[in-house]
Amino acid sequence: MDKIYSLASLQNFTLDIFRHIGCPEEEATLATEVLLNADLRGIDSHGIARLSGYVRLWEAKRVNAKPNVRIVHESPSTAVVDGDSGLGLVVAPKAMDIAIEKAKIAGTGWVAVKNSNHFGIAGHHAMMALPHDMIGIAMTNASPLVAPTFSIERLLGTNPIAVAIPANQQPPFVADFATTTAANGKLEILQRKNLNAPIGWIQTKDGKPSTDPNEAKSGGALIPLGSDREHGSHKGYCLGAWVDIFSAVLSGANYGPWVPPFVAFLNPPSDPVGEGIGHFFGAMRVDAFRPADEFKQHMDNWINRFRSAKTIEGQERVLIPGDPEREMSAQRLKEGIPLNHKVVEDLQQLGAKLGIAF
Repeated sequence: MDKIYSLASLQNFTLDIFRHIGCPEEEATLATEVLLNADLRGIDSHGIARLSGYVRLWEAKRVNAKPNVRIVHESPSTAVVDGDSGLGLVVAPKAMDIAIEKAKIAGTGWVAVKNSNHFGIAGHHAMMALPHDMIGIAMTNASPLVAPTFSIERLLGTNPIAVAIPANQQPPFVADFATTTAANGKLEILQRKNLNAPIGWIQTKDGKPSTDPNEAKSGGALIPLGSDREHGSHKGYCLGAWVDIFSAVLSGANYGPWVPPFVAFLNPPSDPVGEGIGHFFGAMRVDAFRPADEFKQHMDNWINRFRSAKTIEGQERVLIPGDPEREMSAQRLKEGIPLNHKVVEDLQQLGAKLGIAF
């Protein structure tokens, strides 16, 4: 049975944890905001359930609580940022701020990041562009858990992509998705609930279809978006590869099988090809293409037309990317955030270890 917690109570606990590991106040607040935005938006796999994972990385000296996040190379519209092994929850929004500032001057801003860590939900960072009448783009590579089409080797991460596009009267268009059939966090949720995974999410170490959400622990692999070749898994593989190259080959981070694992009990590869995990961000000023008000009115028209699309019998309505997360956020702000009992136990143990009551 899930327990319900208010956003404020989870904020207080999370903030205390980040302070405890040495994050300065501003960065502890930023990390807390990014992390809990995942829970608010219903992406429970990337929210407070991962808090103890970040602490374990800090304990393993793989996370720097006081990073010197800095630009190491730039042009008027581009930059490479060194995250100094900081929390991705802190490094990513700082890098997106740089992309936005460059877009204010040059029309577009593009920032590649190296030497970072897991950055939460990609959608949070892409949405930072919206108040500036900009389109935001965010992506990151991740621990290698995914086998390319036809392979049994784990060479890619779930490598998410997010795009946020402003509208006028309508809510913004926000697409945020893994380039696998399902994100690893969804398998973690199934593990907590002792449920099977659907066919097409994961394969055995021999490449056979599996419904065991623990399969990756036995040498199995997640599968690219599309599940198999007949259903377009080569396209998901291409998307994941694109994210890996933009995030890491371009920035100087580790890529492919050299990306360090999120779990602290596994050591990073002994033969790194770069520094840390990589991200990639973009900000595009709408008025660099056409007047912003005109564009946003047409986005409203686009959204309204798709909302009014005729539906298959028995289906409720056509959704616009971002609708489910926006509706979930409004509900959870009002009613609270549910946490699985295993997550609660984990947070209680974390708090007890650090002397912070959950």
